[in-house]
Amino acid sequence: MKVSSTLILAGALLISGCASVEMASQADSAKAKQFSPPSKGNAGVYVYRDSFIGKALKKDVWIDGHCVGESAPDVFFYTEVEGGKTHKVDTQSEFSPNTLELMFEAGKNYFIRQFIKMGVFVGGAGLEQIPEEQGKQAVAKLEMAKPGKCSAPR
Repeated sequence: MKVSSTLILAGALLISGCASVEMASQADSAKAKQFSPPSKGNAGVYVYRDSFIGKALKKDVWIDGHCVGESAPDVFFYTEVEGGKTHKVDTQSEFSPNTLELMFEAGKNYFIRQFIKMGVFVGGAGLEQIPEEQGKQAVAKLEMAKPGKCSAPR
C-alpha cells in the first residue's frame, strides 16, 4: 500500500506542479522571437520545452559540453554555434544524458524540442529536431530563459 501511494504521488508531481527558472528580459525574448539570421559563420539554435508532462521538473541542456541552461515548462533558449560543423546537444535524463548530434549549417536557425518522458523514479528528458516553421510557431508562444545556469556539472 505504501509503495503504491508513493508511486501515485510521484506520478502526480510529474504531471502537475510547476518548476521555474530565471527568465531573460522581455526585450531579449522578443528579439529572439524575430528569428533573425545568426551572426556570419554561425547557426542559430533554439532549444525549447513545451510538453505538458513533467511541469515540476527542471532539466539541463548542453551543447558541446557547454551549459545552455536549465529548462522548465514553457521556456526556450537561443544560442549560436559555429556553422558547418556537427554539434552535440545533450539533456539530462533519468539514468544518462540523451544526445543528438546534428550538422548545423551557417546562416540557418535550428529548433530542438526538449520533452519530458515518464521514468522509473523521476521523469527523463529527450530531444528531437523540429522543422523550422513548426519550431517558430512553438517558440513564439514561449518565453526565453536566462542562459548558462545548469544544476549538474558537466
